[in-house]
Amino acid sequence: MIGRATGRPVSITGLGCCVPERVMTNDDLAEIVETSDEWITARTGIRQRRFAAETEAMSDLSIPSARQALAQAGVRPEDVDLIIVATVTPDMDFPATAAIVADELGAADAAAYDLSAGCTGFMYALAQGHATVAAGLATRALVIGGDVLSRILDWEDRSTFVLFGDGAGAVLLEHVEDGGFLGFELGADGSGGPDLNYPGSGSRVFTNGERSFLQMNGREVFKFATRILVSSAEKLLDTCGYTVDDVDVYVPHQANVRIIEHATRKLGFPDEKVVVNVDRFGNTSSGSIPLALADAARDGRLQPGNLVLMTGMGAGLTWGSALIRWTQPTNGNGATHE
Repeated sequence: MIGRATGRPVSITGLGCCVPERVMTNDDLAEIVETSDEWITARTGIRQRRFAAETEAMSDLSIPSARQALAQAGVRPEDVDLIIVATVTPDMDFPATAAIVADELGAADAAAYDLSAGCTGFMYALAQGHATVAAGLATRALVIGGDVLSRILDWEDRSTFVLFGDGAGAVLLEHVEDGGFLGFELGADGSGGPDLNYPGSGSRVFTNGERSFLQMNGREVFKFATRILVSSAEKLLDTCGYTVDDVDVYVPHQANVRIIEHATRKLGFPDEKVVVNVDRFGNTSSGSIPLALADAARDGRLQPGNLVLMTGMGAGLTWGSALIRWTQPTNGNGATHE
């Protein structure tokens, strides 16, 4: 699915994020599983990540993120029409985490639902939020992406345990006079689902009542990721009539620094245009891209008129890219990692 954005111009007018206080370094992980800082850093570029406390759930990260985004946009919660939470680790199967967030914020009239598309969830949710506002069905949409992956990791499996972290980010989408989203490219290949999955987590139970964990075929997921980050970005840029040289800021999914470096080289982006924070947060799934956007905003890299390309990929297997002409002024005082 690919196309230029149509309807009313829609942009990001507020941005917020939240990560747990608990920092887990590679040395901390080496006390739990057979690994080392050198081994993890060399293979992933990750040096630390955040893990939620026992009492923290997805909504506990979503609500502060949402409040930041609303405050930055100067919008009251009661004026939000739609809340989408992209996550594979909701507070519970139902009610939706989005409904919990809406109630806590005081967005009494907002439609609210969760969306599951793995690490690509935030990109899917952006496209849905944009379409709803662009069509005039909603005036303001709050899109939240994040996960508490530490809950579903096997802490004895170093092949997955060292890769992931917890965190969330939120953006507010509103009609603007000019600029904003230019197009989206989304896709899925269900045949690759077995390469990254969470068996026993739904109505098809394989575990005979035993607890299950996230499972990943690292070699196959790496091959998929390095290919799809490039092809999705290229297709979207071509559809929207732009080239890599036109892009000011590139925000890839923060899964692994080797994947990011491969995509950067293949696409031809200089390092100074690429946002990388996987070293500090690991792979936070749907929280990855909004957390990276928050870092770019804080550093003053997102200025009105900048062309920003975002690309995600993950379980499904899914992928998605968005191209936006940035409209929200930032001066280094952007979202903070609460």
